Amino acid sequence: MSEPTYIVEIKDMGGFSAHELYALLKLRVDVFVVEQNCPYPELDGKDDRALHLMLKRGGEIIAAARIFPPHDGVPAKIGRVVVSPAHRGERLGQALMREALKACAKRFADAPVFLSAQSHLQRFYASFGFKPVSDEYLEDGIPHVDMLKDG
Repeated sequence: MSEPTYIVEIKDMGGFSAHELYALLKLRVDVFVVEQNCPYPELDGKDDRALHLMLKRGGEIIAAARIFPPHDGVPAKIGRVVVSPAHRGERLGQALMREALKACAKRFADAPVFLSAQSHLQRFYASFGFKPVSDEYLEDGIPHVDMLKDG
């Protein structure tokens, strides 16, 4: 299968239309709360401090992630990595991570990048150079491991 076509957009909260913000938040709630059967506060008060990277096709958000800049010795952070269920199997997770890491490298020079990975995805993130830096722990009932990629 050939590489899927998509456009990349990176915005802060002020750059969203109401419809686009609704679509992004609905995608995250559909996956992280409903599909994963994990009732937790998806709207966590941090979106206004993040950059939002989206892969879009035909105006539809097909994958997204949040990126937080490094600060006060804390590395850059990638989180809320999500692929639309309707577009799984298109290798969009890999494309999303490549774009997120490219955005971090461009904006934050040689800063290390942190993420909190669901444990079953540890090998996926390791393929991008992330290494575990914690023991496994439960976050909202789901096993996770902290991972770091040197800048």
